[in-house]
Amino acid sequence: MSGLVLKLAPKERILINGAVIENGERRSRFSIVTPNANILRLRDAIHPEEVNTPVRRVCYIAQLVLSGDADPQDAKTQLMRGVEQLSQVLTDSDSRKILGRATSEIQSEQYYQALKSLRSLLPREARLFSSGDCQ
Repeated sequence: MSGLVLKLAPKERILINGAVIENGERRSRFSIVTPNANILRLRDAIHPEEVNTPVRRVCYIAQLVLSGDADPQDAKTQLMRGVEQLSQVLTDSDSRKILGRATSEIQSEQYYQALKSLRSLLPREARLFSSGDCQ
């Protein structure tokens, strides 16, 4: 059996297909076996006022699909366009690998995995902005 495995901290909240679920007092582990379930860890959620960089914008689009606030097909087009734009700037091999993985996940409509991949670019983007390499 394959699928997404979530390990939740005590009192951690997740959004599954539009329903907010809060974990109990102990750590828990869930296996999501339903394909294409929309899942978002609320601790990882990006708030609209935080969407202020290129990577955050692309992550936010994926998040909107997972929260049920965006049409997956419309978002898929926007995500692919966003990943293409990021690939024009993030040209190192590690970033290329991550963007390639995100592209595959978007094409196969694995939006949680795509968001997870894209989020791994946030520290890199922050370093680029802080070093002044991006204007």
